[in-house]
Amino acid sequence: MFVKKQSLFLVFISLLTSMIMIKQIFHKIFSLSLALIVLCSTVSFKVEKHFCGDALIDVAVFTGAEDCSGINTNNTDYTKKSCCKNEISVIEGQSELLVKVFDDLDLEQQIFVASFTHSYSNLFKGLPQLVIPHKDYSPPNLVTDRQIMDQVFLI
Repeated sequence: MFVKKQSLFLVFISLLTSMIMIKQIFHKIFSLSLALIVLCSTVSFKVEKHFCGDALIDVAVFTGAEDCSGINTNNTDYTKKSCCKNEISVIEGQSELLVKVFDDLDLEQQIFVASFTHSYSNLFKGLPQLVIPHKDYSPPNLVTDRQIMDQVFLI
C-alpha cells in the first residue's frame, strides 16, 4: 500500500514538473513571436525591379537591381529598343511606436486599470506566516494523571 502511494506521488510530481516545463517553453515561444511581430512591423525595406521591354530582368531587395548590360543580347531585340526601366517599391514599416501614459486615459479607464492592477497584485501575495504563541513553551511535568484520578475516559 505504501509503495503504491509513493509511486502515485512520484507520478504526480513528474507530471507537475513536465507541466511547468511546458509552460516555460510556451512562454518563451510566445515572447519570441511577439518580439518578431514588433520587429517585422517596424522594419522598412525596398524592392527594386529592372525591366527591359516587358521582360523582368532582375529583382533585388535592400540593394539596387542590375541593369541589362550583363545579359547576352545577340538573339534578342532589346538592343533595338531602349525602353529599360526601373521600378522601385518601398515598403515602409511603422515609424513611431505609440506609447500611452496613464494620464492619457479617460477617468473610467484609469479606474479600471488601477482596480485591475490592485486586484491582480493581491492574487499572488503569500499568506502570512502562522504565529504559534506556544511554540517555545514546554508543558509542565505531570505529577498525577488527571483522567485516571477523576475516572474520565473517552469511549
